[in-house]
Amino acid sequence: MGAAHKIWNATEVAETHSSEIPSSSLTIDHSLSLPAMKPRIVELFKDLFKQWSKLDESDFSLETVSGGITNLLLKVSVREKDGSAVSTTVRLYGPNTEYVIDRQRELQAIPHLSAAGFGAKLLGVFGNGMVQSFIDARTLTPSDMRQPKLVAEIAKQLRRFHEVEIPGSREPQLWNDISKFFTRALTLEFDDSEKQKKYKMISFDEINQEINDLKAMADRFNAPVLFCHNDLLSGNLMLNEDEGKLYFIDFEYGSYNYRGFDLGNHFNEYAGYDCDYNLYPSQDEQFNFFRHYLKPDSPHEISNEALDGLYAETSIYMLASHLYWALWALIQAKMSPIDFDYLSYFFLRYNEYKKQKDKCFSLAQSYFQSR
Repeated sequence: MGAAHKIWNATEVAETHSSEIPSSSLTIDHSLSLPAMKPRIVELFKDLFKQWSKLDESDFSLETVSGGITNLLLKVSVREKDGSAVSTTVRLYGPNTEYVIDRQRELQAIPHLSAAGFGAKLLGVFGNGMVQSFIDARTLTPSDMRQPKLVAEIAKQLRRFHEVEIPGSREPQLWNDISKFFTRALTLEFDDSEKQKKYKMISFDEINQEINDLKAMADRFNAPVLFCHNDLLSGNLMLNEDEGKLYFIDFEYGSYNYRGFDLGNHFNEYAGYDCDYNLYPSQDEQFNFFRHYLKPDSPHEISNEALDGLYAETSIYMLASHLYWALWALIQAKMSPIDFDYLSYFFLRYNEYKKQKDKCFSLAQSYFQSR
């Protein structure tokens, strides 16, 4: 895996999309202050969007929307000659995120998801980011995701999301990605002696065995393979309260994957950024979600058998979500310049996996025996 950041040239972009998306080879330095970044953003916009090439720097304004663990988001507003204003979102990829994110896969999916009404419209791509339309909405909090009205809406939207057809390979990516993460995590070395000491406490033989055991159990479900979001946390859900409109955003981990993974991963995110897994939804709460997911127009017509099956499937793939993000965190601990304790996050996720494993395996065994 090369460490150099991928630069998208016009030919690659044209091949990636069904329609031409403006492209620039310019890059924007993440670490710059907003005032220092502004001339570079203006230069980028003039390069990408010819209709704005004659505007002055004073016609552009920018502000930070959020600085997440993976991206820096900026709102860039442009005052046009006729006095009207256009707002866009610039997403700067985090340094070294190409170790854990397949950008080509993301760029391939965005136009199709956008056409189906998901996320923001892709307006342009550049060396280390993309420009999208601006979504006027607030980001949800973990507690928002539990509200019954929003639970029903998220479930319905997820059903619709899973019905979008994305060109390319339909091979589920979960075990491929876990295998890649495992291989990369196996040979890390940390300059920081405390980090190295913590890293050395990890038994990769044990993790390898857990992956094999879990995959064998998960495969028994023969779960549907659909285009999944794979990262449906509160930060990737936005709500325009005036219009009552919910948005799914940020598809950088999106891929064809197992239905149960998207569901189990979403439920894990009820725990919030503090990883309080006491907040993981109860069986009744999950059944409520499943009803709206399986039959959005008549949720109360779902059979108990269908609910029990999806509950067992989701519980096993919830475990896979813990393994996936635990191994992801190890790579981030080495590669990411962001000030976050990724090593501790690995132990949080892996320990929760071990805590829940027996219960979830017993549930799956009981389900198979009852069929």
